[in-house]
Amino acid sequence: MDKNGVIIQLEKVCFAYHGGNNVIDELDLTFHQGDRLGIIAPNGSGKTTLFHIIMGLLKPCSGKIEIFGRPVQKEKDFHSVRRRIGLLFQDADDQLFSPTVLEDVAFGPLNIGKSKEEAISISRRILDFLGLSGFEDRVTFKLSGGEKRFVSLAAVLAMEPAVLLLDEPTAGLDGHTKAKLIEVLTGLDLPYIVISHEYDFITAVTGQIYTIENGKIFLDEELHVHQHEHVHRMGKQPHKHI
Repeated sequence: MDKNGVIIQLEKVCFAYHGGNNVIDELDLTFHQGDRLGIIAPNGSGKTTLFHIIMGLLKPCSGKIEIFGRPVQKEKDFHSVRRRIGLLFQDADDQLFSPTVLEDVAFGPLNIGKSKEEAISISRRILDFLGLSGFEDRVTFKLSGGEKRFVSLAAVLAMEPAVLLLDEPTAGLDGHTKAKLIEVLTGLDLPYIVISHEYDFITAVTGQIYTIENGKIFLDEELHVHQHEHVHRMGKQPHKHI
């Protein structure tokens, strides 16, 4: 983190898949310590791509990225980034791979050098915090969708990250589980960025909402949600749908 509290800084970042048009086009983003940002935009607008660029899973065509006050470009630059930024994938099945819940949650701490006892202690504490005490020996692939989502979050939190990136965390969740997730996120002492299609959820857990349009990110000063459930900039202006 730099002296101004900036954690993530993207300047004129561009990215295209397989030589196509830019999905991310000269995008600028500044994310500070204490920020809780939401991103709401249509499918294919580049939201998940943006997260993968921040994590070094995708390499931009051009632009400048600084994370925790240091420029990042090569794969080795992102090793420490991935230890300090926790990414919750959109599909929990992409994140869970161990036979039992405790093994899945403890995997991260073990991988960064914690002893077995430390990893188990951290995992049990996080599971308890998320209301998952007693899940330690549950078989991961037999969990419900909501249970998998919370175990995935437990695995991320067990790494003791400084920042969270949450990609559609309410996907497939019922109303009760969404309410529980809102309670958990608002109770965390962590900055985060949340991608979501659900306006009520994203307004409940973030302080500022952005949208992505034509590869660039915009504050939602002109973002409006209509009764027929779509979002776009300039929504408050009279307009027609063709």
